[in-house]
Amino acid sequence: MTVTKHRTGHSSGHPTGNTVESHPVAERLLASSARHSYDPEIDIDWDAPPDPDKFFMQPERMSLYGTKLWDGLSREQQIELSKHEVASIASVGLWFEIILMQILLRDVYTQDPRSPRTHYALTEIADECRHSLMFGKAIGRMGIPAYGPRNLVGRLGKLYPHIAHGAAAYASILIGEEPVDRWQRDMMKRDDIQPLTRMVSRIHVLEEARHVTFARTELELAVAKMSRAERLIAQTLTAQGAFVMMRSLVHPDVYKSVGIDPAQGRRAALGNENYRATIAWMGEKVMPYLAEQGMVGGGHNRKAWRASFLLP
Repeated sequence: MTVTKHRTGHSSGHPTGNTVESHPVAERLLASSARHSYDPEIDIDWDAPPDPDKFFMQPERMSLYGTKLWDGLSREQQIELSKHEVASIASVGLWFEIILMQILLRDVYTQDPRSPRTHYALTEIADECRHSLMFGKAIGRMGIPAYGPRNLVGRLGKLYPHIAHGAAAYASILIGEEPVDRWQRDMMKRDDIQPLTRMVSRIHVLEEARHVTFARTELELAVAKMSRAERLIAQTLTAQGAFVMMRSLVHPDVYKSVGIDPAQGRRAALGNENYRATIAWMGEKVMPYLAEQGMVGGGHNRKAWRASFLLP
């Protein structure tokens, strides 16, 4: 069999010749997926009762931590707020993964179904289906509303898979995955956090590591072939996507759970230097990489990055 180099562009239809594109990274990730994957239905004890004295996420990473509103809450209220806040982040993660799956499906639509790259993209879609199910089941197990993004953001999200292609698509995937990955890597090591959210984090971190590797590889291939105009469009879409994603993690309605007015809680969170530092910490690995790939840009795009709090 003749092996040709990997192509990043879309063809007009499935290849009909005898050649199959090689993709060493995809082949390695496929092997890893076969060896190391979880089934949330089996690997999580869904019937285990929560520990009433444990937080559902790291308290010092919560949006109100360090504010007067936080100090005015009892420990029981702080734990209750942590349950709502982690559920909000999980529901936004679920929303993002549905967008991600649409992007990947559109990407492989015209690709060679024999290619390792296509096989890995489909494997990642299957992973994301399980993750979405896991997040949804965890939110239900906690008895919390599926907050998701606010209505306008939800409507805009329907458009994103249609306009984000190539570098913009894979840079946006990294923004959706890497900051949350860092947050979960920290959370899964903590004995003072609920076992349910720790195990959900552990499963997600293991499998997202492969997704990040694939997205970085695809981004680098796309960036190498971009024109100046394409780069500017990709920078703009990525910056706006980052702003929307980071500002959507904690829905204002979570504050109702402890008697705080949603508008008051959101103002306090967005002005909270500790929370801003948390978002910047979440982005410490991905932001230098995106800058290195020329995906940050300047001007209005840099303002959007700063407003997302990923760029201090």
